[in-house]
Amino acid sequence: MAARRLNRAAGTLAASVLADSAVEHYRGSFKNKAMLTPIVVAGLTLAMSLHGTADKRPVAHNARDTSYLLAAGTGLLGTGFHIYNVTKKVGGFSWQNLFYGAPLGAPMAILLSGLLGFCSERLRANGPRRRPRVLSLPAGKTVATVAALGLLGTSGEAGLLHFRGAFHNPLMAIPVTLPPIGAGLLGATAAGSGKSGHRATRWWMRLLVVMGFAGVGLHAYGISRNMGGWRNWSQNILNGPPLPAPPSFAGLALAGLAALELMKESSDG
Repeated sequence: MAARRLNRAAGTLAASVLADSAVEHYRGSFKNKAMLTPIVVAGLTLAMSLHGTADKRPVAHNARDTSYLLAAGTGLLGTGFHIYNVTKKVGGFSWQNLFYGAPLGAPMAILLSGLLGFCSERLRANGPRRRPRVLSLPAGKTVATVAALGLLGTSGEAGLLHFRGAFHNPLMAIPVTLPPIGAGLLGATAAGSGKSGHRATRWWMRLLVVMGFAGVGLHAYGISRNMGGWRNWSQNILNGPPLPAPPSFAGLALAGLAALELMKESSDG
């Protein structure tokens, strides 16, 4: 069921946000109490996504709907806070502040989690209809658009941070090359490129899922290369490459796979 696939995608993104924001905001000593907000909201979104994944009923759930909308709102507010954090520093929008200030793209992950979860509930609200819709729009194309834009934005955020690291490892180019190609394939498929387009896009989304989870291992290796390695984990986890960040690509790719399933059902119907 595509709705449950979207619940899994939203949950994967929420889990990534939960762990990543906990580490990053702990590093910032929770100087602003609002820094607790994404942790609480991401935890709630993850719980609701797990509930939705286990729920086989074809009806929307009010609690899940509310939590997903809360996540989307938190993402928008968080983006505003992060922009303010960068602009208030000396130099404003300078490379130095973009590299070391609050990451501008990070709050968008919880926004995307909320949007995908909201779409999942709209699919359930359709009931037994043959052609699923999201707010009167074709569900497959709508989810594909959200996933494609999310892949582009997340790749841009990774590109900024990997540029800060001077791409010293050639593998650092992977998250800034493969996801944009996937976004293009999703966009082309949504525009209508036939079954062969669906097939190629599906395999590329699967590749991005693998890339997302494999990225955790590569970041773990990056942490091990810091002074003291994993013996000094309490410091190196805070200062090394973020372990929880790469799975966000996997969450968006899972949403892409759900979109492909919806578009196939629509074309068959």
